[in-house]
Order: sequence, then structure tokens, then C-alpha cells
Amino acid sequence: MTAEMLILVLLIVTALGFDFTNGFHDTGNAMATSIATGALKPKVAVGLAAILNLVGAFLSVEVAATITKDVLKIQETSGDMKGELVQGLDANKALIIIFAGLIGAILWNLFTWLFGLPSSSSHALFGGLIGSGLAAIGTSGINWHGILAKIIVPALFAPVIACVVAAFGTLLIYAITNGMSEMKKEKGFKNGQIASASLVSLAHGTGDAQKTMGVIALALIATGHLDAGSVAHGLPFWVVFLCAGAIALGTWLGGWRIIRTLGKGLVEIKAPQGMAAEASSAAIILTSSVAGMALSTTHVATGSILGTGLGKKGAEVRWGVAGRMAIAWVTTLPAAALVGALCFWLANIIGGAAGAIVIFLILSALSGYMYWRAQQQKVDHSNVNADWDDETNSPVPAADPAAQA
Repeated sequence: MTAEMLILVLLIVTALGFDFTNGFHDTGNAMATSIATGALKPKVAVGLAAILNLVGAFLSVEVAATITKDVLKIQETSGDMKGELVQGLDANKALIIIFAGLIGAILWNLFTWLFGLPSSSSHALFGGLIGSGLAAIGTSGINWHGILAKIIVPALFAPVIACVVAAFGTLLIYAITNGMSEMKKEKGFKNGQIASASLVSLAHGTGDAQKTMGVIALALIATGHLDAGSVAHGLPFWVVFLCAGAIALGTWLGGWRIIRTLGKGLVEIKAPQGMAAEASSAAIILTSSVAGMALSTTHVATGSILGTGLGKKGAEVRWGVAGRMAIAWVTTLPAAALVGALCFWLANIIGGAAGAIVIFLILSALSGYMYWRAQQQKVDHSNVNADWDDETNSPVPAADPAAQA
């Protein structure tokens, strides 16, 4: 096996690893409120989400096309050199850029999951790619216009829009059902939540699974295995199948720490609020996927849940938890970019396949350590709905003897 092929194989494995972390990191976006209200049992919820993420991944390639052209400039798009790698870049270097970016994204996903923070997997990916691209090529290697139009602007407006829509939806729901008994209200909207949460899961599959497809497509383009112009018309079936399977598996395992933070930590949510949040999230995510915008489903879901707290009279919003989330949002892109840049520099210094193997081993070791740390303070289906501890705001239930302040 040539060095180029070895790096490509490691990159694809790592990309599927990112897709897997994306799945369990974002399960809460669709199912946290349904689990918190009791509309769905925890294991049933993550199983349903996994199936619908799998289906959603086969429905579109618009976001995948965005990833191949609107983040990094690794290929000439016009002139006599159209289709060739940009000057100063060969296939091996292009692969290391993408590989290092993926490592930055995975490590940030695992770090925020460990602390139960629903940060954006999408922005972690973009940050990692931007950081490694800057380290390798400089500012000319980044598609700043594409990042602004398809990533930054949606990131700023999507959570605000989701918050407003969910707040209005919650107000409307409670106005229409005024006078109805709480028992009837909860029972009826729990049934509605099953449908709305399912729609969010389907929408998540159409958006987030494609981001990994786009990364793999970018690597295949860099090595001449795929024509950039063909991406908008579809991707090789094996790419779609593997990415759909990886995100579905991650979703099925459930990111219980983040599910707990979204379902119990941000707002003490009732079934009508849960349905309003999920319906708002699904509408916005599906709209953005059709437009090819690589939107953060985490930002949308969190904004929607926050909106339901603002829209229900007397509802409690834990602003301390919301503040921690906001810090994670702001730091996601630069933190992942820094890790991506460091990984590229290290791999580039070592050189060739050896450099790729070294950063892959670093990723494996750090990932293993964070998983081990999480097992010392375990959150799973059995304690995901335990009462929230307002003193520590820790995702680990206070009743858990392993919990630490």
C-alpha cells in the first residue's frame, strides 16, 4: 500500500469516527425534550432517532457539496488548471490538512460531551479544517466568502430565529389549550412530541451525516478518485452508506450527558413546550439543508428549547447553564482550529504516512482517556432524568456517588 493510500484509509476511518461522535453528541437535539417529558422511554428514543438519522442521510447531498467547496480551497475551480490542486499542494499534503481538521473536531466533540455541553459538531469540523488549512496554506487556502455566507451568518441568526419561533409557538399552544386540564394537555402533546422529535431526527440525518460525506468526498477529490463537479449530482453509494451507518450507530448509543443537559438542565420542560421546540427545530433544519447551509442543529435545538422557557409563563430558565453553553459555542471554532493546526504541524514535521499514523495514535489515546473519564461519572438511560442539581450544574446527577462538585 502506498503512503497516499494509507493516509486516505486512515482519513476515511477518522471521518467515520467523527460521524459517530456527531451522532451521539447530537442525539439530544432531537430527543432530549421527549425523554425529559416522558413522551418516549430513553432507549426507545435513541433507537428511533438512529433509524431516522439513517434514513435522512440518503435524502440529500446539498450540504455535502457545500463542504467540498465552501470551506477549503484545495482545488482550482476555473481557468486552464481547473480540477488541479492549488499551487504548492500535493495529494498527501491535502489529505493531511483534512485529516488534522477531523482530529480537531473529534477531540472537541469528546471534550464538550465529557462536560455535558451541547456544542456544535458542525462548527468543530469547520474549525478543525480552517485551522489545519491556515497552518498548511495560509489565508489563501480558506474560502472566506463561503464560510461567511454558509456558516457564520447562519450560526448567528439560526438560534435567535429558533428561539423566537419556539417562544411564539409555546405562547400560541398555551393560549389555545387554556382551560384544558394539565393531564389531557400532557397526554396529547406527548403523542405530538413523538412525531415532532422524529422529524428533527430525520432532519438531522439530512444535514449532519452529509458533512462527513463532504469531508470524504473532499479527500477523494484531492487524490483524483472523484470529480468535484459530480458531487452536486450525488456521491458514491459506499460513502453515503458508511456515513449513514456511522451517525446512526452513534445516535443509537446516545450522548446521555448532553441529552440530560438539554432535557433537564436548561429548562424544566413540559410536553407542550417540547413539541413547540421540536417543531421549530425541524422546520429550520430542513429549510437550511435544502439551501445547502451547513447549519448547527445544536444551536437550533438549544435556541428552540430556550424559547419554550421564555414563551411559557412562570417557566424557569437556568441562565447559568445557558451561559456555559454560550461559552462553548464561542470557543468551539477557534479551539478546534488550534488543535487542527497543531496536528497538521506535527504530521508535517514527521512527514508522510508516519506523520499521519502519529496523529492518529494521539487521537486514539486522548479519545480513550476521555471515554474512561466519562465512565467514572456515568450518565446513561437509568439516570438521565434525575433531578438537576442547581448548585453544581453538573450533568452527573448529585445522587450518583461518583459525582463530583
